[in-house]
Amino acid sequence: MLRVETVLGSRGDPAMHEAIHHLEHHHAVEFVTVAVGDLDRRRLMARTDKGEEVAITLPRDQKLHDGAVLVLDQHRAVIVRAGEQRWLRFSPRSASDALELGYHAGNLHWRVRFDGEDLLVAQDGPASAYAARIDTLVSGGRVEMTEEAE
Repeated sequence: MLRVETVLGSRGDPAMHEAIHHLEHHHAVEFVTVAVGDLDRRRLMARTDKGEEVAITLPRDQKLHDGAVLVLDQHRAVIVRAGEQRWLRFSPRSASDALELGYHAGNLHWRVRFDGEDLLVAQDGPASAYAARIDTLVSGGRVEMTEEAE
């Protein structure tokens, strides 16, 4: 098992670019796919695309990001690849429905962004779990929910 306790830098850093490029030609770059919702975590278990288990434990001042370099030596590089973030679009029918939806989204600590009058929620689980949390709004036709990919 590979243990990682620090992010060495970013794949785009000029100082790392040449070494990573060289390792790519030798098929020695491995990727750890991390869900976008897990990038804020400091401790997690993952597996590289070549099957090696990775235990990540970062200090408080570091964060994972797409392109984060976890290992870089003469033999290989291990780089984070952020998985695709899926979004749920909630379209309220009225201003009062929007207010109630916002209230619930805040209390449930959903990661959100706005698109006009719609509320987009980062999907970290099944859509049905989100709909169940605001069932009276969805089943009552006060809020329409659709799934999207970014």
